[in-house]
Amino acid sequence: MKQHVGRLWVLGAVLLSGLAAEAETARPNIVVILADDMGWGDSGTFGNELIQTPNMDRLASEGVKLTQCYSACGVCSPSRSAILTGRTPYRNGVYRHLSGNHEAHLRASEITYPEVLKTVGYETCHVGKWHLLSKKQFNQSDYPQPGDQGYDYWLFTQNNAEPSHKNPVNFVRNGEPLGELKGYSAQLVAGEAVHWLKNIRDPEKPFVLTVWFHEPHSKIATDPRFEGLYEGHENSKYMGNITQMDNGLGLVLDALDEAGVSDNTLVYFSSDNGPVPAYGGSSGGLRGNKRSEYEGGIRVPGLARWPGRIEPGSVSEIPVIGTDVFTTALAVNDLPLPADRTIDGVNMIPALQGKPVERKIPMFWRTHVSGPNERVALRIGDWKLIGDETLTKFQLYDIRNDGKEEHDLAKKMPEKTEEMKKALLSLWSDIEAEGPREWWENERQKPSRGGTLNY
Repeated sequence: MKQHVGRLWVLGAVLLSGLAAEAETARPNIVVILADDMGWGDSGTFGNELIQTPNMDRLASEGVKLTQCYSACGVCSPSRSAILTGRTPYRNGVYRHLSGNHEAHLRASEITYPEVLKTVGYETCHVGKWHLLSKKQFNQSDYPQPGDQGYDYWLFTQNNAEPSHKNPVNFVRNGEPLGELKGYSAQLVAGEAVHWLKNIRDPEKPFVLTVWFHEPHSKIATDPRFEGLYEGHENSKYMGNITQMDNGLGLVLDALDEAGVSDNTLVYFSSDNGPVPAYGGSSGGLRGNKRSEYEGGIRVPGLARWPGRIEPGSVSEIPVIGTDVFTTALAVNDLPLPADRTIDGVNMIPALQGKPVERKIPMFWRTHVSGPNERVALRIGDWKLIGDETLTKFQLYDIRNDGKEEHDLAKKMPEKTEEMKKALLSLWSDIEAEGPREWWENERQKPSRGGTLNY
């Protein structure tokens, strides 16, 4: 059950929106589509010369390609929590990859954008990966499931499709395990989204749809019709898996067209974090990969389409991040942000139109990784600061002119470094004070090199 203060805010939002929208125009549908572990260099749309992604190409031609699109974390569970809540992961509690018997989960006290939009008449559906619960919490009523986070209908897995993308056995629909499903994950997930769009939703109501594919996360299994496109290439299974995901994207886009709702639907496509090179993924020349605060770990493919509001075939270099989805979903409905908690994201619609956005809270990343590898990062304008796990050593990069982070300017620009350092430490202190430290206090790293304790 939600905390009382959260419920009061939701009721207040309903009253405010009702007073402001008696002569309401049609509310836009909102579709958020995620790939899993898809890197910056893993698509033809973003420069790969071999991988075929015709439906990503289609989305780019009908909307905007985002060249500085970021996930909110270098691993999947935190980045997904940020999309739903608009809050940086350590703030909302999903600070790490959720697996095994870990206690962390997306708390019931968090407010998600599907939950808010339900209060103004939206129908809501989630299909695909969830990963906002650990294995012991999955589909257990003692912990918040998608139905407790704002979804009317859901088909989900805890994490990966098991035992692989082929014939998975671990999907659950509205609380009911389905057993083995025949086919490949992307087509199964997209097929469920299509089924919901055609046969279940109320066509008189606006809708929220989240489609979170498993591809190209391991264990990879690829339909021969897609793998065969790259026959003879040593990376054919991985490249085919990207095309498999892209095919699922196309099925969803076609269903929106067939339902006659595309013109009033904001579609946002991205990835939850950077790639895993061991499986074949590519950061497209950016430094770092999954679990890194360098660009390769957090800069991801980004596409958006909203006919009449986003210029077809446009390109935007304005930075956006996963936390922006929550704020955008409320903004396009003229709904207020929660007043009882910090919201880190901003309305990204100006950025989707190539216009600057004003961020009162800088872009921030912190990825929990076992051992002395955790880093934090902060971006303000074109400047990005990366700190080590002790918060005592820092690197400074001019991202606009050095997107591959090859030139550390910390020693050459000590004043700028100090300015960014103060901003980062101040923001981290604020996040640390608000986050549920009871979950991660036992995961502190020991002090080293004279630094502070690392959470």
